[in-house]
Amino acid sequence: MRRSGRLSVALHVLMHMAERPEDPMTSERMARWADGNPVVIRRSFAGLREAGILSSSRGHGGGWVLAKPLDQITLADVQQALDEPIVALAEPSDNPQCLVERAVNSELHDVFREAERLVLERMRRVTLADLRARFDGRNLSDFIHPGDPA
Repeated sequence: MRRSGRLSVALHVLMHMAERPEDPMTSERMARWADGNPVVIRRSFAGLREAGILSSSRGHGGGWVLAKPLDQITLADVQQALDEPIVALAEPSDNPQCLVERAVNSELHDVFREAERLVLERMRRVTLADLRARFDGRNLSDFIHPGDPA
């Protein structure tokens, strides 16, 4: 199973945002943390805004802020807001006349759907506060990313 890069990036950025919840973050700053592109951040995070996880404001002093406490946001909430597949399936070969291929594809489909159900079930039980607790006691501001203002 391949892990979603967008989900990892979003969780990474959300953890940094939680360190300074009153400080609106620009997509440029978030992109530096994620080693990515601000346009990609804005597109990806639009789903987080629509889901009520983030809010954003434009103009001088604007940016993105958390709209909910960390204990009210699950990994599943973020994944679903990004509209990311949980389990990336390989494209089945395209020969529907072959009985063997149909049987293999059907079984793989069932296996991956079950894996997706189990992963989503677990993701619903983990909040961003749980994730934050993994590095509690450390100030994330001490871990400055290249290009991030001090």
